[in-house]
Amino acid sequence: MMIELKDGERLDDLHRNGFRIIQNEKLFCFGMDAVLLSGFAEVREGEKALDLGTGTGIIPILLAAKTKGEHFTGLEISARSVDMARRSVLLNDLQQRVEIVQGDIKEAGDLFAPASFDTVTSNPPYMIGQHGLVNPDIEKAAARHEIFCTLEDVVRAAAKLVRPGGRFYLVHRPFRLAEIIRTLSQYKLEPKRMRLVYPYVDREPNMVLIEAVRGGRPRMTVEKPLIVYKEPGVYMPEITEIYGY
Repeated sequence: MMIELKDGERLDDLHRNGFRIIQNEKLFCFGMDAVLLSGFAEVREGEKALDLGTGTGIIPILLAAKTKGEHFTGLEISARSVDMARRSVLLNDLQQRVEIVQGDIKEAGDLFAPASFDTVTSNPPYMIGQHGLVNPDIEKAAARHEIFCTLEDVVRAAAKLVRPGGRFYLVHRPFRLAEIIRTLSQYKLEPKRMRLVYPYVDREPNMVLIEAVRGGRPRMTVEKPLIVYKEPGVYMPEITEIYGY
């Protein structure tokens, strides 16, 4: 299907099923964290998944390529991002499996029926107010700083919308790990699996991937480290596999 690109937009190849995604360099483009989350999250055959704060729809589109899930919904507050995401869905002929909904994560519990998803994912803003410089463009700033929603808002929504025994997948920053685990537990999302992501083998981790189960029993597996680069500009084999190169 031919899709007209708007000013500043570009088409990026996702290296999966021939899928492509529309992005705008003037806005926030997806990063490695979204790709790694799509490789960490599990959506089983016949299941329904929701991505909170989907941006241009990268996670639902990648999960549609990588899994046998039945249906994927992306929730996004930015009208410009929603427009790009919806056109990417059409571009990839995914309209039977992927839906993009415009709305606020804080109101997600009113937009969808309780416990209506088997899996919920999120790549939320990492920084709270005092962390780092805030971009003057509100949409770019909101992608990195907790402007439109907080970690607790995301976890609260996930806890309400995922079914009992369902899974919530999150990518975040290790410096907030204690807060993340505390907040998950507060909303009865039991952390079950965690993997730390390191840029190089001799560096500190800069990302953490977490799986939590609604109403799960206390017991968490810490998986082996995920190393991104073998050397500058050269991915480790596992990263190449996740990207699909």
